[in-house]
Amino acid sequence: MHTQHLYPALARLVRIVTWTENALLVGMLALMVGLAAAQIFFRNFLDMSIFGADQMLRLLVLWVAFLGAVSASREGKHIHVDAIARWLPDRIKPGVVAVTDLFTLVVCLLLSWQAIRFMQSARESGEMAFGTLPVWVSAFILPLGFSLIALRYGLRFWHHLQQARGREALTK
Repeated sequence: MHTQHLYPALARLVRIVTWTENALLVGMLALMVGLAAAQIFFRNFLDMSIFGADQMLRLLVLWVAFLGAVSASREGKHIHVDAIARWLPDRIKPGVVAVTDLFTLVVCLLLSWQAIRFMQSARESGEMAFGTLPVWVSAFILPLGFSLIALRYGLRFWHHLQQARGREALTK
């Protein structure tokens, strides 16, 4: 996401969030690969396994998938339907794209809200994901991921709205 049209403080916040997303994604992916390799080694050569490794790997897959979706939405490469927008004239396209960005933003905010409700319910139940890790802690990526995607689509909506109003140059 280009930050040149944002207020300086907001552009700085976007850069910090982007750096944090990337660091988490790389760190968790490295941990996932290392843990899987260690689990394979222990099982095949030492006839033992790491306690909770399989559950941790499943959890890491969820986190990496959500962080990957956040990264994809940041770059505008998230799954989206643009069958109609592809053939629209350039002067109309930003308005249509702004509407789809707004729709995605609203859906992500609703999903984030429901994820928060799920976390509250899981916290009240006291259920554990594995070991001493509560389900509500392991599910924190759900509202976080949907909120970050909503943030990205909010910024995209603002950008496309400004383009539709003629306040920013059209970009390809």
